[in-house]
Amino acid sequence: MQQHLIVPALLLASLWTLCTGAGEWCYQTQFTCDHQCNAPEKWNHVNSACGGKSQSPINIVTRKTLKDERLTPFQFENYQQIFRGVIKNNGHSVKVDVPHLSTVSGGGLPTTYKAVQFHLHWGNNGGPGSEHTIDGEQYPMELHIVHMKHHYADLTTALADPEGVAVLGFFYEESGSANRKYEPIINVLRSIKSTNDNTSLVPISLAQLIPSEQNMTSYYRYKGSLTTPSCTESVIWTLFEKPIPLNMDQLQMFSELKFHDGKPMVGTFRPVQPLNGRRVYRSGGAVILASSALLVAAIATSLGLSQSI
Repeated sequence: MQQHLIVPALLLASLWTLCTGAGEWCYQTQFTCDHQCNAPEKWNHVNSACGGKSQSPINIVTRKTLKDERLTPFQFENYQQIFRGVIKNNGHSVKVDVPHLSTVSGGGLPTTYKAVQFHLHWGNNGGPGSEHTIDGEQYPMELHIVHMKHHYADLTTALADPEGVAVLGFFYEESGSANRKYEPIINVLRSIKSTNDNTSLVPISLAQLIPSEQNMTSYYRYKGSLTTPSCTESVIWTLFEKPIPLNMDQLQMFSELKFHDGKPMVGTFRPVQPLNGRRVYRSGGAVILASSALLVAAIATSLGLSQSI
């Protein structure tokens, strides 16, 4: 599993002593003294909710997570449903709106949630880029499939409910071979380099973009917010342990896109936010897998010792 350490924020301290943010929100990679947008540290100037106490993303310290027996396997409905989506460069990321047919329930969720859209966050040419981190380590990219409670008609209404939105988050890792299931997305990225560019995808399903259901029993859960302004604190977060493989060429393709200001669209992640007393829970699957790994390691060590005697 290829992961990367977080880039220390202190490297940017000298810049912030000389320049202050103004105008629209942006990522740290877009901020310069000539382009004084509001970088993540100043997002609360754009929307006060961004300075709240239950913000996302976070660093998940696995040894401090709490096992929750309610975090059972999810039930996915119509995730195999083929649809012909439109992928768009919205100036901050790439986003695909999906028909409100695919739903998720179980997994400790209070009700059924329907899929609304998915988008991604990434680094620079395959470097660190995930929003959430695990034990201080950052993956190259992160997928967010955004859902809202099934009875709501739009996200704006859902966000007024403290549990109105559920986001399923998936990490990516570098692999030695291309992931052909992602070709419908990778192959059109050059067609949407600039803000507001969009193009139709060949028919795809949500299921083809994520691990199999049997590989989604290990996950983490906490309550947080949207990771971009308005930063509304109405999100039930699920982060799955099993990463999605992409090769380096596929990961690097995302860095060819452009922000709305024409700069390379890289480093599209918000720094991790304080927990402020929140608890992070883990599913039973995560515990079983961890225990199995320890058992295998113990057996291997025992065998090694016995052979050396």
